[in-house]
Amino acid sequence: MGGVQVIADLRALWPLEGFRRLFAVRLVSQSADGMFQVGLATLFFFSPENASTATGVAAAFAVLLLPFTVVGPWAGVLLDRWRRRQVLLWGNVVRVGLTVTIALLMVTDGVSVAVYVLALVNLSINRFLLSALSASLPRVVDGPLLLTANSLTPTLGAAAAGVGAGLGFLLGFVLPAGRLKDAAALTVAAAVMGVAAALATRLGRDQLGPVERADATALRSALGTLARGLVAGARHLVARRTPAYALGIMATHRFLYGVTFIASILIARNLLSDPADATQGLATFGTVAAASAVGFALAVVVTPVVSPRTGPHRWIVACLALAAASQVLLAVTPHRVVLLVCAATLGLAAQGAKIAVDTIVQRDTDDAYRGRAFALYDVLYNAAFVGAAALGAVTLPDTGWSRGVFLALAAAYVAGAVGYGTAAARTVRHRPAGTTVAA
Repeated sequence: MGGVQVIADLRALWPLEGFRRLFAVRLVSQSADGMFQVGLATLFFFSPENASTATGVAAAFAVLLLPFTVVGPWAGVLLDRWRRRQVLLWGNVVRVGLTVTIALLMVTDGVSVAVYVLALVNLSINRFLLSALSASLPRVVDGPLLLTANSLTPTLGAAAAGVGAGLGFLLGFVLPAGRLKDAAALTVAAAVMGVAAALATRLGRDQLGPVERADATALRSALGTLARGLVAGARHLVARRTPAYALGIMATHRFLYGVTFIASILIARNLLSDPADATQGLATFGTVAAASAVGFALAVVVTPVVSPRTGPHRWIVACLALAAASQVLLAVTPHRVVLLVCAATLGLAAQGAKIAVDTIVQRDTDDAYRGRAFALYDVLYNAAFVGAAALGAVTLPDTGWSRGVFLALAAAYVAGAVGYGTAAARTVRHRPAGTTVAA
């Protein structure tokens, strides 16, 4: 029944021309990002000389994600003043230039500090683009279909990134080893980014908002008073309550999920594979990632069916309970089958909760603050993962498996479910009549 409902909802969404065009930009842009990131994952986590310990994995994640938390605040101010369509266009154009430059550096100098810096800038811009895509969605979809669009776009975007990553792996197997292979894969990724930029031009310059834009002088003033702008955005979210609660529980969920994710890399590399065989470890982790993708896909089918009946708040609580169950199961044994089942379950819980959180933030935040809301979302999302990396470094063994850690994560998920469910129910119950919220 769930699949039939999703197909029916897709048929309702597809006639929306603005949605189709924005969706195409997301799919192509994230495919390119998948190609780009697969090279970084191999370098940071599965090369024989790197990231064989919990501390090594944590450090790699910190290097990758800390710049994203810096980009987020600036993104909020800009997304509430710049044409979001132009952000999608020029952001991808800049990524093309960065990726081509990295390819040239790989051919001439190999991996260097400059390659790491440019790669991090590239990934930071990608996070900026994802914030723009999320803030733009309510401009092309509204009403009950917004929930369906929220379940469809991030998940199929992640699937597109997976396809891009698969193509990146395929190029790695087909091309001969060496610098030219790395450069060729990056060149293909740059070409796909260029396609994403071209697709953005099919959207109207003003179609994605924001409603009001500042001139150059006002924009400079806004950037100069960034802290006050972010505080104003945060106050708006707190005043609305439900978006603030949603962002808080998403950050908590991301923090706990991050610890398990780091553990799964270590388990795949050092416990279920020969630590000296990077290819075997990467293949093992690939099966874990595939299981997580199955969970994400289930979230697409289940969330649009269940969430409208329970409400997004109760659905988030259910997802947290499901995540707690996955940790209890993983605490029993690190067996491969158990790890895959837990990955799928946690993937469903994480993506299902994220879909509901996206909907709450979009519906309950005024358009003038929506860009800042998703920029703050991005900061919390990545900062939580950096925090998870730090926690994993001091609590996880190098094998990745610890019964005590997984039981503690399960308890934290339960506590989060109880706290969020109580606060959300109290807020919705006392909301003044006529106020629009994602109840």
